[in-house]
Amino acid sequence: MDALTTTLVELMGPDVDWKQVLLIGMSPIFVIAFLVEWQVMRGRGQRAQFEWRDILANLSLGGSYQVFEIGAHILITGVATAWVYQHRLFDVPINAWTIIPIFIGVEFCYYWFHRSSHRVRWFWSAHVVHHSSERMNFTTAMRQSLLYSITGWWLFFCPLIFLGVPPAVVFFLYAVDLAYQYFVHTESVGKLPRWFEYVFDTPSNHRVHHGRNPQYIDRNYGGVLILFDRWFGTYEAEQEKVEYGIATRQPHSHNFLVLNFHEFIDMWRDVLRRGPVGQRLKHLFMPPQWERPGSALPENGRAFATDVTDTRG
Repeated sequence: MDALTTTLVELMGPDVDWKQVLLIGMSPIFVIAFLVEWQVMRGRGQRAQFEWRDILANLSLGGSYQVFEIGAHILITGVATAWVYQHRLFDVPINAWTIIPIFIGVEFCYYWFHRSSHRVRWFWSAHVVHHSSERMNFTTAMRQSLLYSITGWWLFFCPLIFLGVPPAVVFFLYAVDLAYQYFVHTESVGKLPRWFEYVFDTPSNHRVHHGRNPQYIDRNYGGVLILFDRWFGTYEAEQEKVEYGIATRQPHSHNFLVLNFHEFIDMWRDVLRRGPVGQRLKHLFMPPQWERPGSALPENGRAFATDVTDTRG
């Protein structure tokens, strides 16, 4: 273990990104789980959710996210959170008595990060990548954005760090949260026992989150727990069949650059259009569907065509 830690410090510097260490370490398990899922669904004659160009896009987005997050941690996230920790209020001990409360705190921060990623366009410009597939299988969980660290996912976890939880602990537990979420991106599992569905995020609960059916939009933000959704009024049970994708502007593309940057570029084009500065800046913090009255940008003026099939791969 000491040799592994030394190697990681040599590669990443003194502030190791334990989030990426765990997620990269879990990657073989993720791949095996997907192969099992594919075989199960194949045996049931239900292969509609497996389209290989979509799966390859998911894998390329997941792999690039892993690499980019390591660099972003060295340059941005690790530096910023280390500064916050230097000004912490307390020293929170890490032991068997505190680890579960800390994890619940991480889940609470994640809930608000995830909710903001749907309701604030600045954060949505990164998170939109995760919702851009119109299919659901385990590899959909890998559909992640290069922009997460730039738009500031880590800001939502700074309150825990400011209270005195070491950043390495926060990020490791966040990785546990993300690793769990991989296994809720599937149609191979129906509804689980009622008590489990009530407390935890499950495949059924998370399918709702990816739905663009009107009653499913902006629901079920929880990562491991679904309790905060129940308490804060954002829970919706799965009833009718889920239609996956984006409710606003769906990019029909497998192109790596289109998927990563289409919404980010469109957001800034909206900001730079002529008009009162206050109205222009609202494009950054209003919900993704918000438009200035009477000045919506036409689809042919957006960075990449949406609702049009992109054949560039």
